[in-house]
Parts: sequence; C-alpha cells; structure tokens
Amino acid sequence: MTTDAFDPWSPAFVAHPYPAYAGLRERAPVHYHPPTGQWLVSRYADVNALLRDRRLGRTHTHRFTHQEFGRPAPDPAHEPFHTLNDHGLLDLEGPDHTRIRRLVSKAFTPRMVESLRPTVRRLAGELVDGLLADGGGDLIARVAEPLPVAVIAEMLGVPESDRHLLRPWSADITGMFELHPGPETARRAVTASLEFSAYLRELIRRRRAEPGPDLISALARAAEDGQVLSEQETVSTCVLLLNAGHEATVNTTGNGWLALFRNPGELARLRGAVDELLPTAVEELMRYDTPLQMFERWVLDDVEVAGTHVPRGAEVALLFGSANRDPDRFADPDRLDLGRTDNPHLSFGAGIHFCLGAPLARMELTESYGALLRRAPGLTLLREPEWRPGYVIRGLEQLLVEV
Repeated sequence: MTTDAFDPWSPAFVAHPYPAYAGLRERAPVHYHPPTGQWLVSRYADVNALLRDRRLGRTHTHRFTHQEFGRPAPDPAHEPFHTLNDHGLLDLEGPDHTRIRRLVSKAFTPRMVESLRPTVRRLAGELVDGLLADGGGDLIARVAEPLPVAVIAEMLGVPESDRHLLRPWSADITGMFELHPGPETARRAVTASLEFSAYLRELIRRRRAEPGPDLISALARAAEDGQVLSEQETVSTCVLLLNAGHEATVNTTGNGWLALFRNPGELARLRGAVDELLPTAVEELMRYDTPLQMFERWVLDDVEVAGTHVPRGAEVALLFGSANRDPDRFADPDRLDLGRTDNPHLSFGAGIHFCLGAPLARMELTESYGALLRRAPGLTLLREPEWRPGYVIRGLEQLLVEV
C-alpha cells in the first residue's frame, strides 16, 4: 500500500477507503498530497489535536486578505455560494462564531432535544410502518431522509408544504464541499444558494410579522435590532442547520445499515438486545463508517505535526475516517463491535466546531434504528448498493431492502 492509494475521485477508493488510510497512518501520517493540494493527516492523536488547535481555522479572512495568505480570491461568479457559506457558523472564527453559537445553542440543550423525542419516535414509527406495508424499498428514501429533514424543518419552522425543497437545495450546495468541484457543480450550488436564500428571507419576513415558537422566529427577533445577528447571518445559520441537520444523519443511517448487513453476527446480537446495545451501537456505527470522511482547515500560523513542519497558508485535510480506525486508539478498529464502550470517535468533530446538533443526531439515530430493529426484525439487503460519487460527505445512492 502506497500513499498514492489515496484517490478521492476513484469509485473503488470511495467504496472502501480504509486500506489506503492504513497505509497513510503507517508510512506517511502527515503527508502533502499534490492532487488535492492538501496536507493529509491520518492518525487519531494528530487529528484530535489539530481540531482543537487555534493556529488553524475554518477560514483565514478574519486575519488575512487572500493575497496576504497566498491564496487566490474566490471566483466572482460563485459569490452567492460564498456569501451564504462564509456567514454560517461552521466557517466563522473568533468572536463572530462565539456570538452566533451562543444564540443557536439554546435550541439544542439536552432538555430541548429530549422534548422532541415523542415526535421523533412517532415519525420514525410511521416511516417504518410505511416501508413494511410495501414489503420493503429504498431505506434511504423511505426512512433515512424523511426523518431528520422533518425534525430540523419542524424545529426551524419551515412549513410542511415546502419541505420537499430542502433536500435538493442541500445536495446542490454541499456539492461544493467536495474536492475540486467542477463548473456544473458550482453552477448548481450558486443557483441553490440564491433560491434557498430568497426563500428564507421571505420566511424570515413572515416570522417577523407573525412570530411562532420556532427557531427562525427566534433568530429573526435577534436579527431585527442588528445587535446579535445580521439578516445574512440569520439566513446562513438556517441553511447550515438545515443542511447539517440531516446530511450526516441520512448517511449514518445508510452506511450503518450496510455495515450491519455485512456483519450478520453483530446484527443478530443487536436484534437480541436492542434496549441494552442500541446506545453503544449507534456510536460504533458512526465510528466504523463515518459519513464525514474529511474536515478541512487552514493553517494560520506555522505548525509542527508529528515532526513535520506545515507552513502558514497550507490547507490540512483531517481524515476522520482514518482517525476513527486508528489502532493506536481503538482496539481491533476494523472490527464492528456494537458493544464497544471505549469509543471517543471524531465523527462529530472536536473543539469550537464540535457539532452543535450532536445530541439531536444521536436521538434521531437511536429512534430510527430502534424502530427498524423492533418493527422489521426480518429486514434484509436486497442487493449491494452503489456509493454516491462524493468522498468528503460519503453516502449511498440507495439501500434496497425487503421484509
């Protein structure tokens, strides 16, 4: 295995990147990769440390101009996407990040999230019952996608009649997070950014006139005086919550069920002890085949990583999928062990950008898996699935099952 095996544009690599990760960890744990123009960081200890290192950031524009940082300015034709993305919580640093996160985090307290459990349980049950009534179908389209979309849309206050718009917009926008997106991907992202932003601005105006108990109403009130939140920050925050609130959960559900089907002994073990094993099983499925394989950050000041100098202006690719399979941190990491208790996986990140919605995602996954395990104990895989082309956000095209 050579470092050349890291090929994020190869369908074979996307389908099974873990042997290549093992080669990186063993031979080149901090490795400059010319095809992507990034420093690949593959070991758990290094990824974990860099996620918390303030010498790195999701952006550099809070400290440097593009010219000072040695990076070209974004293509002006992509401005609508960058305006939307750059004002979102995930890509902010410093006081702006702290200000917005403090406001939004009030909606994701353990108490607020737990209050949603009856609704999530009911929705999961209804979706699984529909799948059962048809004798099976695409688990992703029928269960994995609708549940988190409905939950985050309900929290934000997106009318039910408009929710069909969210997934296509999200898919087009997140296409820009892949490595070296092409012109058509950029065009679709720009169009989706304009449409999504226009929709949310109108919804914010309606919520200002007729506020409700939803998060958009709360954010609109905060933005109204311009003290806490600008309107652009409100729009960008809503888009981020809607995108992040379901993309990872959808792929964790699909990737996780594929892992269970491929490990029938563990699936039988889980079916025999759903209540006892489900909490650790959800964590293990997130570790075993994480939906976010790579998290990128800019080097704002020179750093040394595992004895390797990485200069200011460089971009590092923190390989979550590799870190979660590092044998220096996880015993027998390539084995799916649904009872694993020592499991500090990095699927939700770490540091100031740790996933705000982690408690909600865990609850949705627990209820989704629980409903399928209890109501469809004979669920089987109909045929081997294909992976979507994207590597950074890694998931299946569909997962056909029968009962």
